[in-house]
Amino acid sequence: MRVTEQGEGPPVVLCHGFPELAYSWRHQLPALAAAGFRAIAPDQRGYGGTDCPSAVEAYDIHHLTGDLVGLLDALRIERAVFVGHDWGGIVTWMMSLLHPARTAAVIGVNTPYFPRPSAPPIGLMREIYGDNYYIVKFQEPGVADAALARDVRRVFTQLMRRGVPQAEHRARIAAATGRGMRNMVELIEQAAIPGEPFLSPEELQVYVDAFARTGFTGGINWYRNLDRNWETTPEIAAARIPVRSLMVTAEYDAALRPERAEAMRELVPDLEIVMIRGCGHWTQQEKPAELNAILVDWLSRRCR
Repeated sequence: MRVTEQGEGPPVVLCHGFPELAYSWRHQLPALAAAGFRAIAPDQRGYGGTDCPSAVEAYDIHHLTGDLVGLLDALRIERAVFVGHDWGGIVTWMMSLLHPARTAAVIGVNTPYFPRPSAPPIGLMREIYGDNYYIVKFQEPGVADAALARDVRRVFTQLMRRGVPQAEHRARIAAATGRGMRNMVELIEQAAIPGEPFLSPEELQVYVDAFARTGFTGGINWYRNLDRNWETTPEIAAARIPVRSLMVTAEYDAALRPERAEAMRELVPDLEIVMIRGCGHWTQQEKPAELNAILVDWLSRRCR
C-alpha cells in the first residue's frame, strides 16, 4: 500500500473514491497537519501504487476495511478518524460497523451512510434505473474497463469538472445522450459535459499517468462486489453508526444529492451535517479551502 502522510497528532485517514488516488487529498494533507493532526492518505486497493489483486472477490468490503485496519497496525495506531469521499465514504462508514474498536469518528464527504438494503443491490438498481445504469453495466467483466482505458485523459477531463446546478446538469446531459446521466462510459465518450475542468495540466497528468499504468479494473471491481458485500454482512441490517459523525454534502452533486443525507439522522445518533454551496461531486478538489475549514473546525471540536 502506498501511503502519503503529513503532520503529528490525532490520526486522520483520508480515503479516496472512484476514479481517484490519495493525490485527491493533496489540499487537505497540509491543512490538517498545520492544524495539529496526523493526516494519512493511502492509495487504496486497486489504485495507484497499491497492489491490484486479480480476483474480483479480493475487493469486497471485508478486504477494503481490512486494508485500513492493516494500515493502522503498520503505523502502530490504535484508532483513527476516517474521512471518505465517494466510494471511500462507503468504506469509512463500514469501518465504524465492522471495526468499531479502530474507528474514533467518521466524516463522509458527499457520500451519506447507506444502510443495508432489503435485497441484493444490483437487482434493485436494475429494477429502478434499468440495464444501462453505469453500476449495472460495470458488472459485465472487462467491458467498462476497456472502454475507460481507451482514452484515459478524456476520462478525467470529462469527469473532473466544476459543479453545475443539478437541474442544469441533468437537462444538458439528457439532451446530449437521450438517456439522462446513467451510463458513465457513454457520457465520457459522447456527451458535451457541462462545466469546466478544474485540474491544472500538471494535476491532470498525475491521474493520466497513474491510470494509464494500472487501468480501471481495480476500482471497478469495488462495484462488482456490491452483491457480495450484501450477502456477507447480514449482521449490519438497520445498524446504527456507533461513533461521532460529520456529513459534508455538496450543493451541486447530481450523483450524491445533498438531500439524501437527511435520512441518515435516524441511524446516525451523533451527527452533524454541513453543506458546501456551489460545489459538485469532487469536493476536496473543487472547494479545498471550504472543506479544509469544515474539517479542521469539526476535528478540533470533537476529536482532540
